[in-house]
Amino acid sequence: MFSALDFIHIYVEKINCIMQILTIQNRILYWYAENKRDLPFRKSKDPYLIWISEVMLQQTKMKTMIPYFNRWIDLYPTLKKVAETELSDLLKLWEGLGYYSRCRNFHKATIILNRDNNGLIPKDWHTFRSLPGIGDYTASAVFSIAYNLPYVVVDVNVKRVMARVLGLKNLSNKNNSIILNNLKDWICKKHPGDFNQAMMELGALVCTPQKPSCYACPIKTNCIAFIKGSPELYPYKKKKIIKPHFITVGGLIWRKNRFYIQKRNISSMLGGLWEFPSVKVKKTESIETALKKLIEKEFGIVPKIEKKIGIIEHSYSHFSITFHGYHCKEDGIYFESKTEHEWIKLKDIDSFAFPKANHKIFNLI
Repeated sequence: MFSALDFIHIYVEKINCIMQILTIQNRILYWYAENKRDLPFRKSKDPYLIWISEVMLQQTKMKTMIPYFNRWIDLYPTLKKVAETELSDLLKLWEGLGYYSRCRNFHKATIILNRDNNGLIPKDWHTFRSLPGIGDYTASAVFSIAYNLPYVVVDVNVKRVMARVLGLKNLSNKNNSIILNNLKDWICKKHPGDFNQAMMELGALVCTPQKPSCYACPIKTNCIAFIKGSPELYPYKKKKIIKPHFITVGGLIWRKNRFYIQKRNISSMLGGLWEFPSVKVKKTESIETALKKLIEKEFGIVPKIEKKIGIIEHSYSHFSITFHGYHCKEDGIYFESKTEHEWIKLKDIDSFAFPKANHKIFNLI
């Protein structure tokens, strides 16, 4: 049985908790108002612009993303415009930003909305969440910023801030749930979009992975990691996985003053981009032998290898390559390809979207 005194203690504790949350909200929102960066996508509440900005920011640094965002909205100011544009044109604009599945999924989603919802982004979270490429993070960001709804956004910056504030070293499923539940309590119901952006901004500008600027943090007095004097120990850093490295070779197959390019399968890595034929080199074969075997297998001809273009190094998210490029030539026998392809001149390169590794070879010519 609870006594009257017990109820008073519980009530006082609850009031103190509410007051602490209000203090944290106010400090974070005030800091954000004074310190937020002037970013182009923050000048609008248009859900389409917020959506494309969040998609572009996935796995991409802000300074890299902004020029792409500005070019995108200049060419495609509305969702309807994207839906009516060929994917190849979108991929060309996206060229160099990487993670091309983001662009393909965005295009698919806009086509669905243009067809089924008159080009409008739905205000139902679950409907929006069901679209291609939309996860909890993107849906919550769009709905909190554009529609002012209290959905919590959790990215790597927010996780780091919360792990330090709560003193969580291990980002286990249990601790991630603790972070999410605390954020649900903390989020400002009147200004959820500003609160979410403030938390992300705090992690990006102040509560950084290395050398955090703790004394500039508006909630340092609530931060267990700061109080213990060891913020960089929270959360534990994952050990870097050593990426596999491959030797690859590719060839520009020339027919007079044009060379052959082919479009990658839409469902493959870098799907929808153009490339010249390339292959991994087995340890048991030479680089030129691997190239000849590739072209003979794909096109039924043995090419004449004329000269080496050069060697480039390139890193992808899960592996890296040393790429050898060669000039090749049909040796008196023309071939036809069943793959979607083109024969282009060097001056035509800018009309097609190529992987960055191909561009590095082009730059050597």
